[in-house]
Amino acid sequence: MKVVAFNGSPREKGNTYHAIRIVADELEKEGIETEIIHVGNKLIRGCIACNQCIKNKDEKCAIQDDVNEWIQKMKHAQGIILGSPVHYSAIGGTMKGFLDRAFYVAGANNSMLRHKVGASVVAVRRSGGVTTFNQLNNYINYSEMIMPNSNYWNVIHGTRPGEALQDEEGVQIMRVLGKNMAWLMKLIGNGKESVEKPEKEKKTYTNFIR
Repeated sequence: MKVVAFNGSPREKGNTYHAIRIVADELEKEGIETEIIHVGNKLIRGCIACNQCIKNKDEKCAIQDDVNEWIQKMKHAQGIILGSPVHYSAIGGTMKGFLDRAFYVAGANNSMLRHKVGASVVAVRRSGGVTTFNQLNNYINYSEMIMPNSNYWNVIHGTRPGEALQDEEGVQIMRVLGKNMAWLMKLIGNGKESVEKPEKEKKTYTNFIR
């Protein structure tokens, strides 16, 4: 089993990284491979609404950058972690551009993330953590992924890189999340041969302006 984690912070080893690393350590204790990809320092533009991913069905975004490689990593992993700092009570801009494109491509190509295990983690200085956490979870929920929980919202506090490790409750939240994520992934892995998964329904779209 493998989990791919995306670090949306501009800082490679900032507090978002440390939050992800705590979760990853628990996963690795359970024999689950992890890979952390640094997204926040890349030049990633947002979706241009060209809909080529829907037309071509080739599991690719029309914009040529790192996103297509990351989409394939998501496809082949059993679990995905989305990590972001808080910028104006929201997801970091580069991370948002990546998520909009990657999850749109995934949905356009047979909902390729459906029933994978997905979790979100947030690092924040003071406030806006839960708002950002909810925004990250929107991608997971829309994709019919399965979400493990912790004993509080998955937010850790710190300003300078590494300060989050002093947030004892935040560290525990991430540690519990890692344990629960590993447990859930193993349940799904062990049960998929004996429990039939629900049939995928074709998406129904309703427009409010006719």
